Amino acid sequence: MITHVFITLAGVAFFSAALPAGAQQYPIKAVRVIVPFAPGGGSDLAARLVSQEMSKETGQPFVIDNKPGAGGLVGTEILVKAPADGYTIMISTSSWLTTAAISKPAFDPVNNIVPVIELGYNPLVLAVHPALPVKTTLEFIALARARPGELTYGQPGVGSITDFGMILLEHMAKIKLVSIPYKSGGAVMPDLLSGRVPIIMAGLVNVLQHAESGKLRILGVSTPKRIPELPNVPPIADALPGYAVTSWFGAVVPKGTPPAVVERLNVMLNKVLKNADMIRNANQQGMTISGGSAEGMQRLVRTDYERWSKLAAAAKLKID
Repeated sequence: MITHVFITLAGVAFFSAALPAGAQQYPIKAVRVIVPFAPGGGSDLAARLVSQEMSKETGQPFVIDNKPGAGGLVGTEILVKAPADGYTIMISTSSWLTTAAISKPAFDPVNNIVPVIELGYNPLVLAVHPALPVKTTLEFIALARARPGELTYGQPGVGSITDFGMILLEHMAKIKLVSIPYKSGGAVMPDLLSGRVPIIMAGLVNVLQHAESGKLRILGVSTPKRIPELPNVPPIADALPGYAVTSWFGAVVPKGTPPAVVERLNVMLNKVLKNADMIRNANQQGMTISGGSAEGMQRLVRTDYERWSKLAAAAKLKID
């Protein structure tokens, strides 16, 4: 199960004062913020919220640069090859880890990247078009078992965290679905709402308004317990004990970035995450703020990569 570290910032001022003078002046120019997915998805929304507040905090532009492709690995490789000076960062979900667990990229997805902070997380939900004759996760599993290899689901890139959420469900429920990849979570929606691709595992923010209007039906949430936004929707774990997935968002920089700059970024990001506007806007997007230390983010990255690599091996998953 993934554990999240929540903000405790009593010592922010102390840590800031302890930084070297050069790091205290950072940033002195625009910062490039790579988002390894197309506009409209959860990572993009999180990056835009954070970048807006960081620009206010520092007086320097934090410029979004969407670099979609290969389930987040295209943008991640661009980050890995970027100068390690603090002026290129990446904001992403853990999808670079899930995709790497399948494809085994040329770069090391853990050791070529320096985690800065976990920004926040949101639950995933299993949702279907109302035309699909199921109202619960158990009914969904029964239908999929009766129609192996027939039901299709949309997902924002092979090996993304939402794709792995469905892969985990398939593996645990012993069902076979057909994955239809799109460029982003937002790109899936037209086909999902029309019923052409009737199933999705997605971040809550991507489907909540459509569920409220009756255009989609949410069958279950990916967290072990019910969530406040959907008090009447049971966890997927009620049907599949032990099932748990969250989509977390984090900021990372290339290996070799000076530790003082990493610490400065961590302090500044922790500060903006406490901003009332940031918290309100994040909540409106279905994102729960986390914050915490770079070390905590490092543990989360290593734990997740190990978990997803084991699932990839057990399910014999790979990208051809």
